[in-house]
Amino acid sequence: MYKNKTLALVLSAALTGITWAGSALADDRYVTIGTGGQTGVYYVAGQSICRFVNRDSKTHGVRCNAPSSGGGVANVNGIRSGEFNFGVMQSDHQYKAMEGLAPFAAEGKMDDIRALFSLQSEVFTVLARKDAKITDLDSMKNKRVNIGNPGSGQRNTLEEIMEKKGWDKSVFSLAAELKPAEQASALNDNNIDVMTYFVGHPNGSLQEATTTVDAVFVPITGAAIDALLAEKSYYTKAEIPGGLYKGNDKPTPSIGGKAVLSTSAKVSPDLVYQVVKSVFDNLDRFKKLHPAFADLKEQDMIKAGLSAPLHEGAIRYYKERGWM
Repeated sequence: MYKNKTLALVLSAALTGITWAGSALADDRYVTIGTGGQTGVYYVAGQSICRFVNRDSKTHGVRCNAPSSGGGVANVNGIRSGEFNFGVMQSDHQYKAMEGLAPFAAEGKMDDIRALFSLQSEVFTVLARKDAKITDLDSMKNKRVNIGNPGSGQRNTLEEIMEKKGWDKSVFSLAAELKPAEQASALNDNNIDVMTYFVGHPNGSLQEATTTVDAVFVPITGAAIDALLAEKSYYTKAEIPGGLYKGNDKPTPSIGGKAVLSTSAKVSPDLVYQVVKSVFDNLDRFKKLHPAFADLKEQDMIKAGLSAPLHEGAIRYYKERGWM
């Protein structure tokens, strides 16, 4: 069911064909949300937010666009540069940007990054061809691994894990940099042994991969993971539920975080207020647009995973609702 709804959102975006140049982003009537690959939940999240903003455009005059992007790191950089005025990102990327930590160290602290609300829980996900006989992180060595495109969440998280393991890319026989939408076909065509993703579940790309080739999720556990969790508070223990994907009936342990909609303090409070209002006034409908949104709760969304200060436009709405 959700595949049809997702497709409808994608087609709607394509048919609309709306793009706005960077100069237009200074106008407080336009919302441009950096999302991710078109097979991922970030893209659905951005399209879903825009769906509810745009349905009342005649009333409030705001228009919303949510183009595909390179993912969370790219969205941070897009907000910083003005390419986007909003972006979906992992909670750890929000924190790293604010503190000026890698992969944002060169740009320095992003003191003006602000949070609106959190969305779905996300899990670092490693899927391997069954014939590659990969059962844990260590058995990924000397295999063909898609580490993810630069700017993606899975790439940054995998690099943090690799650092704890004392690895670099040379431990893999191939370190591919495929985008999320390219991974499933590469796994099916036997061009890679492993695909990685930091994503909410269920996910269409992972369903495609597990349907077209015998593939299993790899547990993300061990001493290096325990050390990472102890050091990095933005990660928590998580699991991929069992039964969502063919051939993977049992839960798979891993690490995870929250997806967060972020912006800049430079963005108009009125614009932020309207985005937040459009989502929360339609939350029951919003939750039906992807299974990953089904368990969203207002009290969690305005607190969990918000590693940057709330934008004043969001605070205004939450106070109106009596939540703060």
